[in-house]
Amino acid sequence: MKPIISVEGLGKSYTIRHEGQTRYKSLREEIFQLPKRLLHRDGQSQEEFWALKDVSFDVMPGDRVGIIGRNGAGKSTLLKLLSRITEPTRGRITLRGRVASLLEVGTGFHPELTGRENIFLNGAILGMSRAEVRRKFDEIVDFAGVEKFLDTPVKRYSSGMYVRLAFAVAAHLEPEILIVDEVLAVGDAEFQKKCLGKMEDAGKEGRTVLFVSHNMGAIQQLCKRALILDSSELKNDSTDIRSSIATYLGHYNTFSQSTWENSDNQFDNDYFTPQKMNVYGSDDKSKTIELTGLVKKYTAGLQVGIAVFSAEKDLLFWACHNDGPEESWPILNKGLYTFSVAIPKYFLNSGTYTVDFLVAVYSQFWICEPGVTSPSIQFNVAPPVSDSPYWNVARPGILAPLFEWKVEAADSTLSALKQ
Repeated sequence: MKPIISVEGLGKSYTIRHEGQTRYKSLREEIFQLPKRLLHRDGQSQEEFWALKDVSFDVMPGDRVGIIGRNGAGKSTLLKLLSRITEPTRGRITLRGRVASLLEVGTGFHPELTGRENIFLNGAILGMSRAEVRRKFDEIVDFAGVEKFLDTPVKRYSSGMYVRLAFAVAAHLEPEILIVDEVLAVGDAEFQKKCLGKMEDAGKEGRTVLFVSHNMGAIQQLCKRALILDSSELKNDSTDIRSSIATYLGHYNTFSQSTWENSDNQFDNDYFTPQKMNVYGSDDKSKTIELTGLVKKYTAGLQVGIAVFSAEKDLLFWACHNDGPEESWPILNKGLYTFSVAIPKYFLNSGTYTVDFLVAVYSQFWICEPGVTSPSIQFNVAPPVSDSPYWNVARPGILAPLFEWKVEAADSTLSALKQ
């Protein structure tokens, strides 16, 4: 079987010009000096910048490939080259299938046209026939969730509505190759889950997905292979996703804090309204989860806590503020409270984790139900996972607790040594 994408010695360079330091000039002076500058380039220097250098890899049909790297590593440049938006300076790209790309919010949308009109316009740009768009129109609208605003010009859409509609059109093109950049970060948590599910379905149906994201949980959930770009070069290509993410996070240590804030007055009820959730970590291993909420009416059944999930969405544990004996429970009067809990160092293995805000009135109703309605934040734990020099990478398993071991010689061993 031939690769659906072949990249050989790919490179892209740009010329950066630097003008000499000059005083500010009037428009008249600039106009008169323009011909001279065009002819002589006086006071200018230039340098060649390689956004991508000598990148080679193959992607087989049905592969789901995550492309990770810090800002400026060359990820978006690579996707633009694969999408034929720009031409490479050197190297060759071979594509054996129809490509749909979602690289920027509202790509191909006309701001003056309505959502309905832009669905047909964007579908045509992506290669769909009018009959194909009509056949899938209801599915696209339902997926995007913008039916109420379908006949409103998209210039009045929020960035979230833009990206929902753009992704819905691209995803329903049913291309052989789907290329998605970090635009999903604009959508809310529920829509991101829908998008990841759609891309996962595309992979299971044999279509190829290339996905750029700084969300390591999404990468680990969706992708079966990871490419790490650094300084415009391909540094790592592996099917061991967990190890690749650990390598990336351990090298860059980019994720030390995450925050959720209740900006839309969500979860309103008579007892408790969550306001904010933070995760802090001084050494990227021990973590403190901080929850802030407004107590409106106290009841002994009020439970405030966290639910922690692995990158594969496995529930690891719940923890609540009143897990101890009843006499230790705090009495919460009306007002704003902060709840904090520490996850000890070397308890979790290296990887990416999701924390859900858990709030309920016991045996009555949920306010924030983990995995269903709860807001989420994420954090990373970077290797090593112990002080031993022999464990400087992720261990097998989800947890990596550091126990105190007691080692004593058995009686038989002592007797044998005396003989």
